[in-house]
Amino acid sequence: MPVITVQGLRLAYEEYGSGEPVLLIPPAATPEGAWAMHQIHAIVDAGYRAIVAGSRGTPPSTVPSAPFRLADLTDDAACLITELRLGPCLIVGASLGAMVAQELAINRPDLVRAAALLGTRCRTDFIRGRFARAYADQVRRGEPPSDLDSVMLVMQLFSSATLANDRLAADWLSLFQAFSARGVGAAMQYEATLIPDRTAALRQVDRPCLVVAFAEDSVTPPVLCQEVASAIPCCRYVEIADCGHFGFLERPESVNATLIDFFSAVR
Repeated sequence: MPVITVQGLRLAYEEYGSGEPVLLIPPAATPEGAWAMHQIHAIVDAGYRAIVAGSRGTPPSTVPSAPFRLADLTDDAACLITELRLGPCLIVGASLGAMVAQELAINRPDLVRAAALLGTRCRTDFIRGRFARAYADQVRRGEPPSDLDSVMLVMQLFSSATLANDRLAADWLSLFQAFSARGVGAAMQYEATLIPDRTAALRQVDRPCLVVAFAEDSVTPPVLCQEVASAIPCCRYVEIADCGHFGFLERPESVNATLIDFFSAVR
């Protein structure tokens, strides 16, 4: 994969297709290849150039030893947009990636033409804060997850319909067991999701935005996604049924159609 160097850190990225650029920023501890399962082909087929960002903390990007926060990940994305001369561009972020996209729209609107925010929130509530800290501590130890840990993770990320389908549930469990999040880089990404209330800052966003909520998402539930959509002045809200936090993998046809419709509307 190509890389750029930002303040001594290597940040990997990949490009597909041609046309107007769309930058995709993944969730915490998720390789950029997750977008390749469904989104990249749909975006390229619609006539866009897809640029997939690799986050610091996820190899082959640098795994730094010093702690980093959301602001650092936002600076990384801004540097990538600037270095590749993409801006202002369309941005798609999921979970932590959506929080990065929000911060770009707040602090670097010159780099953002419009932003699609999948499974997002603008504050860390009590229970999700406790979970992020506890999960980061476990991931930092680098131990293989127990069977219970893997099962609980899959139950958090997918819908009841997927979990009731034995073949699908077994496939997702095998995948997450084979590629489990471990190490300091993944831990610091989870810690980067611990954010103060950004509602007031989001009210200053002057770029078109789309918030996509997933109806059975327990990690960033629709009620938290709605807070983001309500705060941003020019924002469309879409809720997709029958999927959990990884709805972009679980219901890709609906998610992709929603994204392409949004891109077309802001042209």
